[in-house]
Amino acid sequence: MEGDIVQMGAFIGAGLACMGMGGAAVGVGNVAGNYLAGALRNPSAAASQTATLFIGIAFAEALGIFSFLVALLLMFAV
Repeated sequence: MEGDIVQMGAFIGAGLACMGMGGAAVGVGNVAGNYLAGALRNPSAAASQTATLFIGIAFAEALGIFSFLVALLLMFAV
């Protein structure tokens, strides 16, 4: 009985940690959308901002990967 409650808590925590992956998806969409909006306003400056785009996407996606790792640890390390 006690082990079932611990496992249930781990699964609930893993589900909550997975919400970070959804947040990362929203973050990547926000970064890419703002880049496209800026590139359409000033196409000559778009080439110089490409590196910033990829850095922003990498940081946003890293948070999603970290939340995925936490979810896996909660599910299988208990």
